[in-house]
Amino acid sequence: MTGASKGLGADLVTRLIGEGYKVVATSRKRQALIDLIGEHANFFPLTMDVTSNNDVKNVIQQAIDKFGRIDVVVNNAGYSQIGAVEELSDEEVKKNFDVNVFGPLNVIRNVAPYLRAQRAGHIFNIASIGGFVGNFPAFGIYCSTKFAMAGYTESLAVEMQPFGIHTTLVYPGYFRTNFLEKDSAMVPENPIEAYANAREVEAQHLNEINGNQPNDSKKAAAVFIELSTQEHPPVHFFMGVGASEFVKAKINVIEEALAANLELAESTAITE
Repeated sequence: MTGASKGLGADLVTRLIGEGYKVVATSRKRQALIDLIGEHANFFPLTMDVTSNNDVKNVIQQAIDKFGRIDVVVNNAGYSQIGAVEELSDEEVKKNFDVNVFGPLNVIRNVAPYLRAQRAGHIFNIASIGGFVGNFPAFGIYCSTKFAMAGYTESLAVEMQPFGIHTTLVYPGYFRTNFLEKDSAMVPENPIEAYANAREVEAQHLNEINGNQPNDSKKAAAVFIELSTQEHPPVHFFMGVGASEFVKAKINVIEEALAANLELAESTAITE
């Protein structure tokens, strides 16, 4: 599991260890994992930079050497880069994509050969409700990283299916974690004053929604375990109170847009 030292990841690791599972947990700081769980025979905490393919490859090999196999992979590492699309620098955007998009791809690329060889396994890619709905001012880049994850996870699911490997894309809604804390959510280095709507939504998330999210991440840990035991787990899983409302609203917008311009859209047909 990546991103295991806090939030959803930390609660899942704690629950898994408590229920007797063997867990390889990674974070940028190994000590944070040790502080979380302590010393335990079934717990293997490792430092890993998800943006380094070689680092990821080495850690996966260590996990195999330690426990003999990997059954479930949880790509949870990620952070929120806040800021209007125009005001974020190339560096800020690329860094968010490196962690949120290319980091999980590094894990998938290096763990897939082991899963295919054993013809079993389950990959969880943790996106966000922002990976399905993107109309949040100041969250366009973050949402785009999660849209990207959603895109390649859909392909991954059908690619892995012949090998008996399950793939689940999880879209969490608002969970009461430290995801929106100052050290987890990055604000733009050079904000543009004109984007009042972006500043309003940014402030709402950091000052009002943060600490008042309606979902419990400890309960989410039980949900992940249940999904991992299902014979036919879903590819798409929208998790948390409020998530379904976002989904239904987006579907309505798409259906209305499709219907309103269907004749124009299909006017491109070749007629002979």
